[in-house]
Amino acid sequence: MFNMHNLKLGVEVISAHNLMPKDGKGLSSPYIELNFDGQTFRTTIKAKDLNPVWNESFYFTINDPSNLHKFSLNAYIYNNISATRSRSFLGKVSLAGTSFVPYSDAVVLHYPLEKHGIFLRVRGELGLKVYITDDSSIKFSKPNPEMNLTKSQAQEVSNEKNERRHTFHHLPKYQPEHNHHDHSPTESCHQEGRKYGLNDMKSEPQPLRVVRMNSASSSQPMDYGLKETSPFLGGGRIVGGRVIRTDKSTSTYDLVEQMHFLFVRVVKVPELPAKDITGSLDPYIEVRIAKYRGVTKHFEKKQNPEWNEVFAFSRDRMQASVLEVVVKDKDLVKDDYVGFVKFDLNEVPLRVAPDSPLATEWYRLEDKKGEKIKGEVYHAPRLWYVRINVIEAHDLVPTEKNRFPEVYVKVQIGNQVMKTKTVQVQTVSSLWNEDLLFVAAEPFEDHLIVSVVDRVGPSKDEIIGRIIILLNSVEKRADDRIIHSRWFNLEKPVAIDVDQLKKDKFSSRLHLRVCLDGGYYVLDESTHYSSDLRPTAKQLWKPSFGIFELGILNAEGLHPMKTREGKGTSDTYCVAKYGNKWVRTRTILNSLRPKYNEQYTWEVFDPATVLTVGVFDNGQLGEKGPNGNNKDLKIGKVRIRISTLETGRLYTHSYPLLVLHPSGVKKMGGLHLAIRFSCTSMVNMLYIYSRPLLPKMHYVRPFTVMQLDLLRHQAMNIVAMRLGRAEPPLRKEVVEYMCDVDSHLWSMRQSNANFFRLMSVFSELLSAGKWIADVCMWKNAIMTVLVHVLFLMLVCFPELILPTIFLYMFLIGIWKFRYRPMYPPYMDTKISQAELVYPDELDEEFDSFPTSRNVDLVRMRYDRLRSVAGRIQTVIGDLATQGERALSFLSWWDQRATVIFITFCLLVAVVLYVTPFQVVVALAGVYAMRHPRFRYRVPSAPVNFFRRLPARTDSML
Repeated sequence: MFNMHNLKLGVEVISAHNLMPKDGKGLSSPYIELNFDGQTFRTTIKAKDLNPVWNESFYFTINDPSNLHKFSLNAYIYNNISATRSRSFLGKVSLAGTSFVPYSDAVVLHYPLEKHGIFLRVRGELGLKVYITDDSSIKFSKPNPEMNLTKSQAQEVSNEKNERRHTFHHLPKYQPEHNHHDHSPTESCHQEGRKYGLNDMKSEPQPLRVVRMNSASSSQPMDYGLKETSPFLGGGRIVGGRVIRTDKSTSTYDLVEQMHFLFVRVVKVPELPAKDITGSLDPYIEVRIAKYRGVTKHFEKKQNPEWNEVFAFSRDRMQASVLEVVVKDKDLVKDDYVGFVKFDLNEVPLRVAPDSPLATEWYRLEDKKGEKIKGEVYHAPRLWYVRINVIEAHDLVPTEKNRFPEVYVKVQIGNQVMKTKTVQVQTVSSLWNEDLLFVAAEPFEDHLIVSVVDRVGPSKDEIIGRIIILLNSVEKRADDRIIHSRWFNLEKPVAIDVDQLKKDKFSSRLHLRVCLDGGYYVLDESTHYSSDLRPTAKQLWKPSFGIFELGILNAEGLHPMKTREGKGTSDTYCVAKYGNKWVRTRTILNSLRPKYNEQYTWEVFDPATVLTVGVFDNGQLGEKGPNGNNKDLKIGKVRIRISTLETGRLYTHSYPLLVLHPSGVKKMGGLHLAIRFSCTSMVNMLYIYSRPLLPKMHYVRPFTVMQLDLLRHQAMNIVAMRLGRAEPPLRKEVVEYMCDVDSHLWSMRQSNANFFRLMSVFSELLSAGKWIADVCMWKNAIMTVLVHVLFLMLVCFPELILPTIFLYMFLIGIWKFRYRPMYPPYMDTKISQAELVYPDELDEEFDSFPTSRNVDLVRMRYDRLRSVAGRIQTVIGDLATQGERALSFLSWWDQRATVIFITFCLLVAVVLYVTPFQVVVALAGVYAMRHPRFRYRVPSAPVNFFRRLPARTDSML
């Protein structure tokens, strides 16, 4: 709970590494000067140390919490020169106010030092831990009187504040979603160019125009194509991605000052405990922020109340940073306390206009003692990688004294279980030194359970001891710094007499190194369709550079998914996923042409990300199935890659909903969408293209392919479980379909599709090779003569080769601009090889894992797979043979061939030594492009010589 009048900025100066020597003897005497909002503090001086360690803490006064994001923390490292009582600059670190997080989220980060001048040279890193706190036991640090800045130093600090190019911006000020009403005055949408109102994206039936993404020769049916539409949006008709306005009116709320409100919607509380003597309850809810509060109506004798009431609080009048929702029982004398929920307003996301309301979520009530009594919180979970390094164990006591125990360590978090290798203990200690990786989600519900197990027999294991570690107590890190290991005492798995425990002088111990890795992006979806590439640690987040708007207008021509009253119908809803924000539209009942007209907005942090929109049939309405648990059926989905969209253009298309069934590909209807990407910072967006795709830790300590696949599956299960607790819930089959959970499984169709994609990639090279062959064969005499002239010109002036190549690529790019794609990509049945697939291949693709088919069918598929693998094996063997022949030039496997080759090399060396290189290249080029009259139909001598060289195929069994 933050007290806004006692808010402090805590800065822990940990250490610095690899500083620049400045004293002329290869050393420095560094100290750090911290500056924030006119307050300055200084650490102690570490004499003659290039890797100083301080571990000092300072606390700044935050005078204006509402404008905290406008301030920055500057840390300057200086070398103290005691002889002249002066100092020299070693580097600096600037942290924007948007990167300040609460103490619970703060981790130690090592920032690279920056310079404030072009000709200065700095190096090294500075380790800091920066956080916000209101702990009353912590006193504000007092600036030292001698720390008053001189005029030149003050000017230097002022200049540093104005520098923005090298400032760290980690945590974005704005979050993409907020749970409040649609028509709030906060929904003013700042865009480049024209502005559009909140309710502008409305569908109107317009004639559709089919557009093609590929060449005209594409054989995909026209009905499966993307259709451009021209609805009335943004105050006018959309023509070619632009708004042709019918009047001069502007968008809503663009002429008034923006106002921020906090909206709280109280829905229901199920199964409240009884409070009265009679066993009844008269509940009501009080929503309060500091002295402002709102109260719902109360119900008499009702333990499952439903209110569905909305409260709004003006941000300008908020005097606290904590929202409290208290459930009370109304009595005549004094209202009884039932439970409460607290929200840190710093963690409440800001809804980017013009978002529709979010789905309601369950939150766990707490009593006065802080104990959980009902419910569970759900909000797009933040995922962490849990790394457990199992080092060794000491003083293991097996149950049987007459043998050496065979011991392994089993680690469990929830449903995730991993084991180390089994080692035979012949001494008092055993060594593993293995890393085990898990996925955990905030808030941490499951504990880390580590068990040391003795394998007594082939199917019998006995637990020697175990440890239970709370994940909240595990140290977090955002880089690859070393985490200190700890010794844990193993507890007996069964109850033991207390007197016996007092007699025991020692216990078995386990040496572990446990940490939460926040420097990784936790993959919970297919790597090809990632919607978020930010690491877990909020301090490493960069500011957003754009806004993506999605208008889900309507669906047309949907295929009936159920029968009701003798007629085919569907109860459909849409789900959109981007980053950690999932949205779901309302369910439209009994309609094959549903109209949604809902609009959502996301902040964009990386252009190489994909938004996924899926359409589903709600199976929870009406009669239940035989097992009482109907699944929501998939109708189709659309993927939109941000980088393929033009900035500021409004796309309105009807996307075909194509689904692959065991009977073949089928069009389930069309989804009418309006999408727009607006760039708020072009410089930041262009800068992102030069940055690594994944966070730094993925390259410093990378995972194996097997580890990534296993961790992705675990993360997807956790996300599905958490989203299943929403109200209304997103079912597991919906999450799996949106995340492409089965994309890594074998499919003959996908293998063929990937092969033809690879061939299309090399088609340009094949075309270039064919063109060169035509030039050499003089198919067009004029073209061949021009190529000869160009070739001889480049040989005479070799410095023109690279400029000519890049100029040629530039001209090709300019030429292809007129043929650029005018529409976003969509599902293509031709590229997917969905039209030519055989029924048996589709049956294999839809088979479960492990298989559920009969033995004969599995044997037939296995033989087919063996034949395909045999052809691949032959190709790989041929490539290996050619490589071994190249190595055999000088290997003396064929002595006569090696003598011929080294003699040829000697002659070539002599000729090249006395002949200008340009003459040799010119003669070789002219010879290669000689007229067919001077060519032979048989292979040349060098090719014949190469094919006669030996390979290791003779040594193969």
